[in-house]
Amino acid sequence: MEFIVEKIGMSRTLGDPSIPVTLLKVIETKVCEISENGQALVAYSNGKKNNKSIEGNQKKYSLSKEFNRFATLTVSNKESGDLDTSLLLEAKALKTSFNTKGRGFSGVVKRWNFAGGRASHGHRMGRRTGSIGNCEWPGRVMRGKKMPGQYGNTQVSVKNSVLSFDDKTGILILKGSVSGPNGRFGRVRIVKWVVQFY
Repeated sequence: MEFIVEKIGMSRTLGDPSIPVTLLKVIETKVCEISENGQALVAYSNGKKNNKSIEGNQKKYSLSKEFNRFATLTVSNKESGDLDTSLLLEAKALKTSFNTKGRGFSGVVKRWNFAGGRASHGHRMGRRTGSIGNCEWPGRVMRGKKMPGQYGNTQVSVKNSVLSFDDKTGILILKGSVSGPNGRFGRVRIVKWVVQFY
């Protein structure tokens, strides 16, 4: 079963030893349409985006104006209405999927941890990439060469064990960290695999 969540931030437990935790808020979600394979079209609120296609879906499924985003999730609901979050009360582990922080076009020192050149004796290497080619053969840059480019803003999934879930407030507390900045929306999926920390 999947749920849409918002990352609140990180904290820690009070005790010895102290455990780092991540706080997530389960977003209020409406199930609009359920298919035979357990997949469902759901609506949730995020921002103020609005257009004619969104208004058409809101009218079709009798939704209020705040539900302006739509997604496909695996749900336990048998009929349309509020998404059932009771399964999170018994969940032991979750797989969280978030987009990492976007860092834009980055050089090789930041993106790939290259050492760079010396900062003394008048050379001009600095933070440059350095040589990327070969000799006459193969006479081209090999595929997969580490070079400057877009860094971050990629989806990362990690497994975390569940410490607690408050059904009234929708606050979910996971052990460890998840990707992305505070306030970012992502998904969590209940998994059977139990996280082992050594």
